[in-house]
Amino acid sequence: MAPTTDKTSAFVPLLILLLFPRSYSSEESIDSDNFIPRSDVDLLEFPLNLEFLEAEFFLYGAFGYGLDKVAPKLTQGGPTPTGVRWAHLDPFTRDVIKQFAYQEGNTLDLSAASFAKVADSAFGSPLHPPFDPGASGLHFLLASYHVPYVGLTGYVRTIPKLRGLLPEGYPSIAIYEHSRTKVPPYGITVEEFTNRFSALRDRLGHAGLKDEGLVVPPSLGGEGRSMGNVLAGDADSVAYDRTPEEILRIVYGGGNEHVPDGFYPKGANGRIARSHLQAS
Repeated sequence: MAPTTDKTSAFVPLLILLLFPRSYSSEESIDSDNFIPRSDVDLLEFPLNLEFLEAEFFLYGAFGYGLDKVAPKLTQGGPTPTGVRWAHLDPFTRDVIKQFAYQEGNTLDLSAASFAKVADSAFGSPLHPPFDPGASGLHFLLASYHVPYVGLTGYVRTIPKLRGLLPEGYPSIAIYEHSRTKVPPYGITVEEFTNRFSALRDRLGHAGLKDEGLVVPPSLGGEGRSMGNVLAGDADSVAYDRTPEEILRIVYGGGNEHVPDGFYPKGANGRIARSHLQAS
């Protein structure tokens, strides 16, 4: 059963109260409605926009509808995502994706074509047929692997209070047992897909190693002793961080925070994202 609108709507204000850092100067501008430093609002607004991206993707995949129906007061209007649809999921995967959707809470392009472009970029050439997250449960979980981790690295970077947070690993956990499974019709293993997606995010971010696939050399695994890598993190198993600029380069799909495309064809919302569009 879906969470009620009232409970969902109450979650974001609670999150804001719990997570805002207090390390900024009192001279900064203050939000007149909430008496919160404008810089704090901007920092949390940015990753929350990514949470909307995740929530819409999971909700439509599992139910065929999104936040406008599940939490209309939370979304406060806005256009329906482009190209998003109900996915052909087996009962087990649908149950898992529903749980993802309940946890997550500008026009978004969540079409199959958008994910196909990501997959083609990851492999360096077009896949035939084009990758479609709605084709099966395994395809959808692979697409899920690409989005939430980017949002988590944004939280770790922009909210200093969360620097000790463990990596967000639920999509990885869901597909880890299938790491040796070949994804039809490509004959490419799940492990290879995750390694390619991770390498793509590193390449687009332009900031070195901040991403790893499901199976890695022991030197890159947890505490330098594990090949299993469902919770990608640094040498201390702490989540990697990314700046807003790095994240925009990835979700736009072109490695440039000033040029919108990918999941945000018109650019991401919020003061930080818009400032980069104005500078382009």
